[in-house]
Amino acid sequence: MRSLLLVLICFCFLMPDMQAQHKFSRADTLRGTLTPERSWWDVTFYDLNVKLDPADKMIYGMNGISYRVLEPSKRLQIDLQEPLILDNAMQNGKSLNITKEGNAWFVDLEEPQIKGKVRKLVVSFHGKPKEAIRAPWDGGVVWGKDSLGRPWIATACQGLGASIWWPNKDHQSDEPDSMRIAVTVPKGLTNVSNGRLISKRETMNNTTTFTWFVDNPINNYDVALNIGNYAHFSDKYNGEDGKLDLDYWVLDYNLTKAKSHFQVVKPMMKCFEHWFGPYPFYKDSYKLVETPHLGMEHQSAVAYGNQYKMGYRGSDLSGTGWGKKWDFIIIHESGHEWFGNNITTKDIADMWVHESFTNYSETIFTECQYGKDAANAYVQGIRSKIANDIPIIGPYGVNTEGSGGDMYYKGSNMLHTIRQVINNDETFRKILRGLNKTFYHKTVTTQEVESYISKNGGRDFSKVFDQYLRHTKIPVLEYSINNRELKYRWVADVQGFDLPVKVTLADGKYSFIYPTTAWQTTAIQLTDPKKFAADKNFYIITKAL
Repeated sequence: MRSLLLVLICFCFLMPDMQAQHKFSRADTLRGTLTPERSWWDVTFYDLNVKLDPADKMIYGMNGISYRVLEPSKRLQIDLQEPLILDNAMQNGKSLNITKEGNAWFVDLEEPQIKGKVRKLVVSFHGKPKEAIRAPWDGGVVWGKDSLGRPWIATACQGLGASIWWPNKDHQSDEPDSMRIAVTVPKGLTNVSNGRLISKRETMNNTTTFTWFVDNPINNYDVALNIGNYAHFSDKYNGEDGKLDLDYWVLDYNLTKAKSHFQVVKPMMKCFEHWFGPYPFYKDSYKLVETPHLGMEHQSAVAYGNQYKMGYRGSDLSGTGWGKKWDFIIIHESGHEWFGNNITTKDIADMWVHESFTNYSETIFTECQYGKDAANAYVQGIRSKIANDIPIIGPYGVNTEGSGGDMYYKGSNMLHTIRQVINNDETFRKILRGLNKTFYHKTVTTQEVESYISKNGGRDFSKVFDQYLRHTKIPVLEYSINNRELKYRWVADVQGFDLPVKVTLADGKYSFIYPTTAWQTTAIQLTDPKKFAADKNFYIITKAL
């Protein structure tokens, strides 16, 4: 997901009605589907080596792709987006035939591909990658400058895909078990990537190569370059799984400011580990890296570009005041380490799993710091951002998301509503921790996540998920009050929609009722029927008849 507020993205490829069909292209299918040339092999390791030339904005490199054969085949798809060029593909020292269709490159293999065996393909490439002008909203490479006019370069490619700057199997369902990232830059600059720095080597022609190793599975769009005049400082956090290394890479002239501003990381870690479980990447450490773009959830190297401001670029997205008490980018992007990086969806149509839970992590952090009333106010406040324009879940197999904004705010409010129905914060907390334990370092489908919540929440929430994720309308609680009798029902798109809700059946107190789409009645003791209301923590509409 996208880890930022993408309300400005154009959704011209999607229709408000999920039944409406857009004519996706062959290129969309090649990008978003496990094609026959993708499905027979499983990536185990990427060995990526790249060299960047800031002067002409070129990139040169090679990638050693180790994979396990799932079924024998002779043709393999590598993704590399134009205008980059795949120069060569080799296996066991022999160059192989390559054919190209758009951004998909097909390699004809000659060695026997034996089921269960691990093979290695080495591909080389070069070119001028797409430049990201408005990163992270548009993907590519940011060829920026710091305030002193020095090169400051970063990658941001969620959604568009990692193949915008390096060749790989660019499908979210397949993550390498580990990865090595070697980056050569002009002398004087530092590259910070994911995982841990294992070597720094001065090379020929006034360049330096930084080699990083990622010990855990990583999704392709998280793999990052961050190149600049960085200063480094570190700390340790005594976490649930032991001592967690905290590393910070910031522009050299921001060192003092960063040491103060980043103090929020430890209380954030304490909060998130309590609610979500242990930080998922102890072996790779936790890093914040200052970037020339606003931010992104790059695994173990979280991109930070909020300019040391509170809130989102200094503003409060909730309009309540609570959102300016903490740095939005640090909290939100770090929340993705659990939802998005630890748990990753197989198809970006299900990116609500990344964004809804991570948006809700903002509410959780607010609760940890300022209490439940503040958290409730925050999550209710962000409802003003909900568009209810198109469904949250997008079409599958064509690398297309659903509603860019609503997967954040509406999805978060759906989770908050489910929390109210469960009506036990300890049970809800165990669900969040259980998701991260059950699907630890895995790729998932929305069905797996929905089923887990229903199974462990004590109620079948399938119709709730259907209404909020696959339709645009908010459920309407229609009611009338006559002679101390409340008559009520749900009006919703989903047949048999059934969401328990708390309402005022008596003065000064909320009680559960259990509406369905059929009319029901119950006694009511309100002295003034006009004061009938539903608990505002439920994201619904009430309508008096």
